[in-house]
Amino acid sequence: MRPTPSRRATATGALIAAAALLAVGMQGGAATAASEGATAAPAAAVKGADPGALPAKLSPAQRAELLKEANATKAATAKELGLGSTEKLVVRDVVKDVDGTTHTRYERTLGGLPVLGGDLVVAESKAGATRGVSKASRATASQLKAVGTAADVAPATAEKQALTAAKADGSKSTEASKAPRKVVWAASGTPQLAYETVVGGLQHDGTPNELHVITDASSGAKLFEWQAIETGTGNTQYSGTVTLGTSGSGSSYNLTDSARGSHKTYNLNHGTSGTGTLFSGSDDVWGNGSASNAETAAADAHYGAAETWDFYKNVMGRTGIKGNGVGAYSRVHYGNSYVNAFWSDSCFCMTYGDGSGNSKPLTSLDVAAHEMTHGVTSNTAGLNYSGESGGLNEATSDIFAAGVEFYSNTSTDPGDYLVGEKIDINGNGTPLRYMDKPSKDGASKDYWYSGLGGVDVHYSSGPANHFFYLLSEGSGAKTVNGVSYNSPTSDGLPVSGIGRDKALQIWFKALTTKFTSTTNYAAARTGTLAVASELYGATSAEYTAVANAWAGIAVGSRPGGDPDPGGTVFQNTTVKALADRSTTNIPVVVSGVTGNAPSDLSVAVNISHTYRGDLVLDLVAPDGTAYRLKNSSSSDSADNVVATYTVNASSEVANGTWNLKIQDVYSGDSGTFNSVKLTF
Repeated sequence: MRPTPSRRATATGALIAAAALLAVGMQGGAATAASEGATAAPAAAVKGADPGALPAKLSPAQRAELLKEANATKAATAKELGLGSTEKLVVRDVVKDVDGTTHTRYERTLGGLPVLGGDLVVAESKAGATRGVSKASRATASQLKAVGTAADVAPATAEKQALTAAKADGSKSTEASKAPRKVVWAASGTPQLAYETVVGGLQHDGTPNELHVITDASSGAKLFEWQAIETGTGNTQYSGTVTLGTSGSGSSYNLTDSARGSHKTYNLNHGTSGTGTLFSGSDDVWGNGSASNAETAAADAHYGAAETWDFYKNVMGRTGIKGNGVGAYSRVHYGNSYVNAFWSDSCFCMTYGDGSGNSKPLTSLDVAAHEMTHGVTSNTAGLNYSGESGGLNEATSDIFAAGVEFYSNTSTDPGDYLVGEKIDINGNGTPLRYMDKPSKDGASKDYWYSGLGGVDVHYSSGPANHFFYLLSEGSGAKTVNGVSYNSPTSDGLPVSGIGRDKALQIWFKALTTKFTSTTNYAAARTGTLAVASELYGATSAEYTAVANAWAGIAVGSRPGGDPDPGGTVFQNTTVKALADRSTTNIPVVVSGVTGNAPSDLSVAVNISHTYRGDLVLDLVAPDGTAYRLKNSSSSDSADNVVATYTVNASSEVANGTWNLKIQDVYSGDSGTFNSVKLTF
């Protein structure tokens, strides 16, 4: 029996602090929890979605109450999850659905040491029943218990390893900015004692450095590394004349938006450290639309932060990056001719360079939304900024940057599926990235492949951006807001879009309730399909579209396989509940077929389930012969079975009653049969 019955353990990720827009070096009353009458965020109730499954709009006080409740019960939760006596849970975030379901995100410690990659999300019903658990690591309690706390390697060895890694990445720092700390590394394989060392300074292009290096505490070998810097009236350069949230009166004003968490915008005046000087003036007019006026970039950045705040609050129901109503801040005029922008957790701020020749500040609306979204990701899923999870992190920022542009609907910068089209990074008027066909930028990837995790995160984001475009708009040629797109698919088959609003809602709910620090592309598919099932049902057009969009970028298969497989189709689409630890037979009557069944009988199965490893599937012929389709597996922790199997049934007479035999062999999880299709 698996060590944690009835718990889903989807691989996902955490461990970031910040991100840059470009690849490094690239140029050109008493507060209570949401009540029974809680409503979804105003613009989030997209047509056709189950209103109960949508995120509730929580005030900061309501969120704080939920966090308080989670902290009060975390010991009991740890016990229920089967954690060892030296393991503890640390509450990190909580979100709530309209129907009362809560999704609480935890970090873990072992013997007082942080367990990196040990984060998890627990979904709990309004009645207090655990509905599912998403884990960043599949490490067992016995594996964690076996981790000792005595290191064979001295901290100085770990620091040397980290400095060597930083030097290889272009850093000139000669010492660690933070002394090595002992941790348990559980993000890849068997948990082990390690050191985490952080190296600061600057990267070779002037971007701040915050390189985290994980060193084996037994051998001194490097295990992993990630970069934690992710990359009144305003007359803006990119969005025209806009209204800004400011403070002051009379002849004294400053760029403090009191309506949005007191977000402030500062002038670094070409410095590379510190907060800078808060923009202030004798009138409430900021900039003149030209880069030569220092206030212009400030107006753009301030406006971008405001629009992004409003998008998350009004569309997704999240008040501020952390959901606590507190604003970040922006810094403009970083460095000299610095061609980049970045988010940093350490300052909880967005920072913008002025571009080549200090003439094209990287402060356009989508860039601002991109950077601010890195903060949201860091405070929700915490997607590790390396490998496939790093690509998903970058894509998340691009996806919601597009969402903010369409939400803002600014006449001078209307919504599109292009990234950085206003800042002219390439010097020829072309965008930085394309979502309909990412490879048009010359470096991004259109489709998933096994080596994708080794690609720079700004380019491994391509397939996820492509998925979002396909899910929103569909494949083929079309024009949106005057921009022409032509999106291909990896299998050459069409994808029908479900609309941008639904696509955004699905991705956000997956980010906040399913993804973890180690989520890769396969796990992202599982998470978004689970959300589509919760919102629209597993037999809905939306669910099918999500699966097809993933198949369109070579992640997973299409429901039912080839949409036009040929032959004669017999099916059963009567939805039926699957009880825990039970056997269910789904009949399919076949008639009018001459002779025997084919040697390549296609069996397309669609089952919703919170732990598909519980299930054993057989196709049973009319004479009682059983053909195994799927075995159970305690390590197969993903949701749902949406797959097409091929059976050599040529020895069987075709006509008669066939059965899909579904056995649930573990306790704790249940599901729903949706459909089975046999193609003769």
